[in-house]
Amino acid sequence: MATKMDVDEAGSAPPDLNRLYDLDSYLKPFDKEIKRRYKCFVDLLEHINQHEGGLEKFSRGYEHFGIHVTEDGGVVMREWAPGAEELYLMGDFNEWDKTSRSFKKLPFGKWELVLPPKDDGSCPLDHLSKYKLVVKDKHGHLLERICPWAKYTIPCNETKIYEATFWNPPEKYVFQQPRPKPSPSLRIYESHVGISSWEGKVADYKYFAYNVIPRIKKQGYNCIQMMAIMEHAYYASFGYQVTSFFAASSRYGPPDDLKLLIDMAHKEGITVLLDVVHSHASTNTLDGLNQFDGTNACFFHEGSRGTHDLWGSRCFDYTNWEVLRFLLSNLRWWMEEYQFDGFRFDGVTSMLYHSHGIAHGFSGDLGEYFGLPTDSESITYLMLANHMLHELNPNCITIAEEVSGMPALCRPVSEGGNGFDYRLGMAIPDKWIKILKEQKDEDWNIGDIVHTLINRRHGEKTIAYAESHDQALVGDKTLAFWLMDAEMYTNMSCMSELTVTVDRGLALHKMIRLITNGLGGEGWLNFIGNEFGHPEWLDFPRVGNNSSFHYARRQWNLVDDETLRYKFLNNFDRGLCEQ
Repeated sequence: MATKMDVDEAGSAPPDLNRLYDLDSYLKPFDKEIKRRYKCFVDLLEHINQHEGGLEKFSRGYEHFGIHVTEDGGVVMREWAPGAEELYLMGDFNEWDKTSRSFKKLPFGKWELVLPPKDDGSCPLDHLSKYKLVVKDKHGHLLERICPWAKYTIPCNETKIYEATFWNPPEKYVFQQPRPKPSPSLRIYESHVGISSWEGKVADYKYFAYNVIPRIKKQGYNCIQMMAIMEHAYYASFGYQVTSFFAASSRYGPPDDLKLLIDMAHKEGITVLLDVVHSHASTNTLDGLNQFDGTNACFFHEGSRGTHDLWGSRCFDYTNWEVLRFLLSNLRWWMEEYQFDGFRFDGVTSMLYHSHGIAHGFSGDLGEYFGLPTDSESITYLMLANHMLHELNPNCITIAEEVSGMPALCRPVSEGGNGFDYRLGMAIPDKWIKILKEQKDEDWNIGDIVHTLINRRHGEKTIAYAESHDQALVGDKTLAFWLMDAEMYTNMSCMSELTVTVDRGLALHKMIRLITNGLGGEGWLNFIGNEFGHPEWLDFPRVGNNSSFHYARRQWNLVDDETLRYKFLNNFDRGLCEQ
């Protein structure tokens, strides 16, 4: 197996790609394209080494940009806003005067502002004080904006628009537990803090830490995947319309409470992954990145390339130097400041192709993966991100949400791959839903099912799952609900007669998870609550449901009640995890 990839044009010898993929020799016709991609990665890395002192320094952008306390007790703030004519800071500290504190313009679209300490030597911004940036655009308009590097944001009580909040507690949180070594057989518990309580409310980090982590540990899971942590102004976006990339969502509590949660998971020997969204961003302007400097570009591509038509969001410009600094620093921030052990990258298929994979049914023809449809700049960014993460922490876990089947996605960058450790087996849950929707039990084709379960690339690890959050969203149903439907309301009591529907539902729920766990991949994933057959769908409070929390919670009371049959599904799931 080749261990280092060289590039002819870069001055070193190419690898033996036949040895690289013992059973994937069909990639040989695309050697040139694989080498070209690797050369793009090498060239970019060399530029970073030459001009930024290496990835070590380049990925610490959060230490330079944003707002920081100086040694003398003052404040220095730096921003990148290339399209701005002027830049100002306002907040509690100056009674929200828009133009009294002006930034100094620096080369390359950068700006700097220094605020001296108060007369008593203390910081000019109090802990938890609010602040905003004001951008003067080319038309003379003064635009209120949020700092892209803000570490904590809270919605305004009146407007509900998120505002940057200065996080500078007198005592910093100190982690007590070391990172556990990840298991070679991942058992991932996909989690959402907000819905983790049985009550009709947004649960918080502490509730999850003290009430849900013990359940996860008892159930036999060794890894937690945290969803919707990066701040998102719209709760019902499920965390996939990020507004503040460096801020842990304040709706669940302050930053230190998230650190406590991760510390408690580590104490139990559980690794913690962050669901990271670098494929796109919210279109919000007042509390997001969109049009930050008053132009339609800045962090994003201008024109149609900068908009995701299906998601209604903005697409990052991975060719921009400062965008690369921002995104790479973002990954490092979460890994070092919060001690996350890895990342599940959302929307990777959208990043890999100029079409974002929209209306593209991938046939498996290699020309679909190595031809003009692929987005080389996005691929280079993913290679760089994986290279950096595994250099910083060799035990780091990266998982790609990728549906097209891109070859070499989960091979090391040094071999010419994209560097992910795992990909999600996304075809598997879709198969199960399709079967339950369209086929009678007697028509199930076991050969076809097994083919779907084992249809993955040799040498590339897969996380298998029978259902995730995608299958539970409103408009669809959990597997348990597809199998038992209305009888989950009336016939789940052990005190009542076991009906044919419930008997069949319990049995097939177990068998679907058993065969998926056994054949579907090298790791396993379960969405919070599905281990005991959580009924109904998942729907967040919104205008369309009268802001109801009824479907945005986890009904632990069902599995904790010994008189109900949910316990049988839960016990079976625990047995799977213990194998």
